[in-house]
Amino acid sequence: MKITIIKYNAGNIQSVLYALERIGHSALVTDDASEIKTSDKVIFPGVGEASTAMHYLKERKLDHLIKSLSQPVLGICLGMQLLCSYSEENDTVCLGVFNEKVKIFKAEKSLTKIPQIGWNNIYNLKTFLFENVSENSSCYFVHGYYVSIGDHTIATTDYIQPYSAGLQLNNFYGVQFHPEKSAATGEQILKNFLSI
Repeated sequence: MKITIIKYNAGNIQSVLYALERIGHSALVTDDASEIKTSDKVIFPGVGEASTAMHYLKERKLDHLIKSLSQPVLGICLGMQLLCSYSEENDTVCLGVFNEKVKIFKAEKSLTKIPQIGWNNIYNLKTFLFENVSENSSCYFVHGYYVSIGDHTIATTDYIQPYSAGLQLNNFYGVQFHPEKSAATGEQILKNFLSI
């Protein structure tokens, strides 16, 4: 199986590679369109800032490529947010795979820390991506922006309010948390994605 990790101006690629190695897979990190097109599975990770990342994707014409992919695609954290239509982070037009807006967390109490950093529970789990994952499993999150609950929501988390921890439309999947840092739960989710 050929697994490609899209290389662009965003972090956490190395930790995704290590997580795949732990479950017995290797992956190619590339921004080469032909390599991405001919992959069996595509992972679109990311830690960073939306407008800078979109600029990098557009420069290399990866924005059109990603939207045209027909194989399973998994967006992680910023990768999931970039698959949405718009982000409030620096007023950024994104890829538009999911017709969802990415919004900034607004603290209701002075004690609420933004960004959310740390472990949180996921629930209302839907689709094969969460096969053999228990309701209220803990996953690792690092983010200051979120996607509301909508038509494409396949997992939910509460922080300030309930929001989408996972999205899915056709062959596109997204998770707001970091499966590569989410211990056994994250490994199961990655295994599930690779067997779609």
